[in-house]
Amino acid sequence: MEKENILNQDTVALDQQTDELIILDQTLLPGEVVHLRLSRAEDIYEAIYKLRVRGAPAIGVAAALGLYAICRRLPEGDPAEFHREFVRNRDYLASARPTAVNLMWAMDQMTRALEAQGDAPVPQLKEALKAEALRLREEDIQVCRSIGEYGLSLIHDGDGILTHCNAGQLATVRYGTALAPIHLGRERGMNFRVFTDETRPLLQGARLSAFEMVAHGVDTTLICDNMASSVMNNGWVQAVFVGCDRVAANGDTANKIGTSGVAILAKHYGIPFYVCAPTSTIDMNCPTGKDIHIEQRAAEEVTEMWYAKRMAPQGVKVYNPAFDVTSQELITAFVTEYGIVRPPFSDGLKKLFEKKREK
Repeated sequence: MEKENILNQDTVALDQQTDELIILDQTLLPGEVVHLRLSRAEDIYEAIYKLRVRGAPAIGVAAALGLYAICRRLPEGDPAEFHREFVRNRDYLASARPTAVNLMWAMDQMTRALEAQGDAPVPQLKEALKAEALRLREEDIQVCRSIGEYGLSLIHDGDGILTHCNAGQLATVRYGTALAPIHLGRERGMNFRVFTDETRPLLQGARLSAFEMVAHGVDTTLICDNMASSVMNNGWVQAVFVGCDRVAANGDTANKIGTSGVAILAKHYGIPFYVCAPTSTIDMNCPTGKDIHIEQRAAEEVTEMWYAKRMAPQGVKVYNPAFDVTSQELITAFVTEYGIVRPPFSDGLKKLFEKKREK
């Protein structure tokens, strides 16, 4: 497939003829565009853990569709046994990425959908799971578009925007979160100058954000992570947009490692720092960032991945957290599907969920 068609392809989908989860294998981008068909629990777990599917919203939707695909293949006998197998597979998938709250949120939504059926026959239970998984997928598209609309109100035609990691279409079903305003703006003929951090060690900015920005015809400049200060100092950046994997009740935010450093720089240079957060990523049961579990990943991602030969000496210690926490005091505002939330975040996020319940 042509690389420029990437925005016309689904990141996460369900083949309703075969009831298989279909994901775009992001570990191969931008060199190859390959879709995987998955229905075994082990394969779906591996896809989530190995970041074949990644980005908090996409992980949640993939897990929901994947859980249905697994349960679709369970025997149609005893409903009680079906419930037990559902729980076993749900917990297994939920353990793949502990920091991204969307994963647990999606599993909770699927659990509620199943429990609402009580002791109904197994075929009915399967249909309920399918309907819920597809609902979550469609909801993600609408949420991301809404985030894009609100985010677009914060920037102007011609602005320079810096982003870290990938919170675009490749991290969701469609549009993205942090990159949704740019995609929507492009649809309306607007032009932005985007500076994309490469985002070590997995290079989601270089491989993914830059890929989809170029595909949409956006003026895109790739920079190493340690060049962000220079770019800001030059006056080239009017706003920073990032996504998130979990937001605590006080506004502290976990996102891809390196995000907190970008926030500190933005504060220093007086540049607004916006976090695009669907409400499914906001964890009101998590008081502060200190309560967010930070996933530690394999040392090989730093010492060997992307290199023809190992680039670090044998025996060297490696610290490789997947995320860091940005303090709420460094965040200008959250952009959500229900509007823009400004400080004080403890009050603003509470009111946001009150607004959500009213709708």
